[in-house]
Amino acid sequence: MIASLLIANRGEIACRIIRTARGLGIRTIAVHSDADASALHVRLADEAVRIGPSPARESYLVGDRILAAARDTGAEAIHPGYGFLSENADFAAAVIAAGLVWVGPRPDSIRAMGLKDAAKSRMIAAGVPVTPGYLGDDQSPDRLAAEAVTIGYPVLIKAVAGGGGKGMRRVDDAADFADALGSCRREAASSFGDDRVLIEKYILSPRHIEVQIFGDTHGNIVHLFERDCSLQRRHQKVIEEAPAPGMDPATRAAVCDAAVKAARAVDYVGAGTIEFIADASAGLSADRVWFMEMNTRLQVEHPVTEAITGQDLVEWQLRVASGEPLPLTQDELAIDGHAIEARLYAEDPAKGFLPSIGRLDVFDLGESVRIDTGVEQGAEVSPFYDPMIAKLIAHAATREEARETLADALDEAVIWPVRTNAGFLVEALDHPDFVAGTVDTGLIAREGEALMPPPLPSDEALADAAASLSGEGGGFRLNAGPKRHGWFLLDGQPLEIDFAEGAADSTGEDRVLIAEGGQVWELGRWRVDGAAVGGAADGAILAPMPGRIIAVDVAEGQEVAMGQKLVTLEAMKMEHALVAPFAGTVAGLSAQSGGQVTEGTLLVRIERSAD
Repeated sequence: MIASLLIANRGEIACRIIRTARGLGIRTIAVHSDADASALHVRLADEAVRIGPSPARESYLVGDRILAAARDTGAEAIHPGYGFLSENADFAAAVIAAGLVWVGPRPDSIRAMGLKDAAKSRMIAAGVPVTPGYLGDDQSPDRLAAEAVTIGYPVLIKAVAGGGGKGMRRVDDAADFADALGSCRREAASSFGDDRVLIEKYILSPRHIEVQIFGDTHGNIVHLFERDCSLQRRHQKVIEEAPAPGMDPATRAAVCDAAVKAARAVDYVGAGTIEFIADASAGLSADRVWFMEMNTRLQVEHPVTEAITGQDLVEWQLRVASGEPLPLTQDELAIDGHAIEARLYAEDPAKGFLPSIGRLDVFDLGESVRIDTGVEQGAEVSPFYDPMIAKLIAHAATREEARETLADALDEAVIWPVRTNAGFLVEALDHPDFVAGTVDTGLIAREGEALMPPPLPSDEALADAAASLSGEGGGFRLNAGPKRHGWFLLDGQPLEIDFAEGAADSTGEDRVLIAEGGQVWELGRWRVDGAAVGGAADGAILAPMPGRIIAVDVAEGQEVAMGQKLVTLEAMKMEHALVAPFAGTVAGLSAQSGGQVTEGTLLVRIERSAD
């Protein structure tokens, strides 16, 4: 067994590898950029080495620095995780040339499957069914356009060296082909340094089915069954599950056998994934499933396979890299239950899924499901890397049990003030098509608005939180006290809420978090029944949080109406409009456009109009 292992990665996959290595008695070495100096994976490892500044291109993507770190720490092997240098054949070759063990496939296998056109040609020769299309060397626009007509619209233009959804365009009509080709080529050249493309038939009801395969240095190759990764947003997977819903034994046998053939065709060693596209317009059938590509690494979604097989795939990787045979034969592998994984991202669905960065003041995902994460409470979400902060994996006897368990775990997640897609994931898991197991890859694009979580908490949650802030709580009772109302600040925005005395315990705090449906809001005191609570009732408008003034909409001496916008504050990448609590006159104005303010800063003072 390998004695020491350097993990050439970061975040949740680095933490995941460290946990398994530690269980096998392997010494672990982490590498980190400046942004990750205090990251969780750095603290979990036995040793850590700085490899450069925060941008990945100056740290995690610099192979020479990783090799130097391995040499300086006496590492015996390097595990690349996924992403970064995991499918870089030249880096794999450099690791081997340095006398180190590469925990991954042979460089020749990576190269063979790295270019989509060459990979498909090899699969055709191996008897693996591939999507109808054009893989030729003639890359002239006229030839490509002619081939698209022959294949039949709609077609998909794909970068030969592509991945991650880049360099890919759907074209529905010949009139749009030239523009789509130009756009695809420009993106491919920018992303991969290679503008060559291939043309495929576009499947109108596509499902993304992939098979986990494993090979060793003794010539053994097995599959660990299939996963369904059809729920995608802009070609990026969102929720994955195993086994695939609606997969009958005959189709499973055909697809998994094709995956093993594909792996044998490149003499594969280690963990890999054979990805297929299925035409699910009439359900899954072996004659409507075609090879797409191979990922020559561990996949983000590998935990669902681990859950249904009871195997640790990282342990398998380390044993195979150490020269051992595969731990189990094909006949010893079986499916147990169903597993579903959701990718939790630090992003704001309400703002077009823009990444959300900052400190995780609250990070609580509970303990009801498996959590793979590279962050913890108090950590900083950096702008330099992929915004995925955790994976939640539910495993149960049935698909419906797994779905409900995962939805409940996401529903109860509390993360603040960083925004996440947890609410979006809850909505996706509850969508009728997902419940029925009939999701295709276009669901999110079609149903985007329907999958958006509600912008506000429920009236019940708001009333409960308002009661706790009112100072009048006394514990829940069936016959709550008389109705009251008040103005509060919900994420900095004024909101009038009706609530009952005694409906909830009083917190004694100025603000509380409301967690519901995977979303989190902050409710703060403002004024209750006209009494000054937080300063606004006497006309003092204070900054509800630190931020920058981006607009001042009034002038000193100006008359304003109740609810009129006074100042706009930008904080946590969001704009917060502060409004007049009552009709009156601007008696004082200290807010200045462009100015930075701290929480509680007096911005405007309104003098109430005479009744």
